[in-house]
Amino acid sequence: MSPKFAVVAPVAAGVTADPVWMTKFARHLESCGFESIVAVEHTVLLTEYSSVYPYDASGRVDIPADCAVPDPLELLTFLAGQTSTLGLATGVLVLPNHHPEEIEACGAQFDERGRRADEQIDVLRLLWSDQPGGATHSGEFFQFAHAACYPKPVSPISIHIGGHSRAAARRAGRRGDGLQPLGVAGAELSGLIALMRESAERAGRDPVALELSLGHLVSKVDADRAGRLAELGADRIVLAMPPVTDIDEAKDMLSACAERLGLTPCP
Repeated sequence: MSPKFAVVAPVAAGVTADPVWMTKFARHLESCGFESIVAVEHTVLLTEYSSVYPYDASGRVDIPADCAVPDPLELLTFLAGQTSTLGLATGVLVLPNHHPEEIEACGAQFDERGRRADEQIDVLRLLWSDQPGGATHSGEFFQFAHAACYPKPVSPISIHIGGHSRAAARRAGRRGDGLQPLGVAGAELSGLIALMRESAERAGRDPVALELSLGHLVSKVDADRAGRLAELGADRIVLAMPPVTDIDEAKDMLSACAERLGLTPCP
């Protein structure tokens, strides 16, 4: 089966907060036959920091600190009203920075982020399920009783785990619907994929049902490169855009990419 193709909104270009630009971009993606658009999340960007960003060879975030980065859920909600069939995805939503239910104030400790994310996934699935009398949960981080969450999702919401660690691969196997390995390749990538499948089997889940999303570049991907990623097991290829600010240039780049991949001819 051929992989599906998603495109990350070019946040570093500073255009994702422009509703007119993003509407044209998303509609062109849809008309070209891409599966989905992916919105990133950066609630706060620092002007100075000493930690190493693991997903860029420079060790630095490739987004300027003064770049406007809209909330991904709000951005995708807006784009849902501007498109008809285009899939909507976050890549990635930093789950421990969010609370799965209404609360007056909340905070999260960095060293608790893994356990918190695990429990949040369980809570979200519980709240999304059919609970006529309300949902009840008692865990390490969240406790509630008779909580009702409506409307329910029209169709199941897939939760894919993004990351470069073995913990992320295990989480994808135990709780996720798939894995998006970030910043890894070769033997390290193969090891994470195998660990996801093994973790799923140990949890009594079907490892074949889990999806794998691998990355590439809009400007460089072609049918041969996509085929090699498919051989690694990719169900979806998430394509990164360069920081293009001109919408016509961006559309031309997407059209050329779609043609190389054999997608629907763009208008």
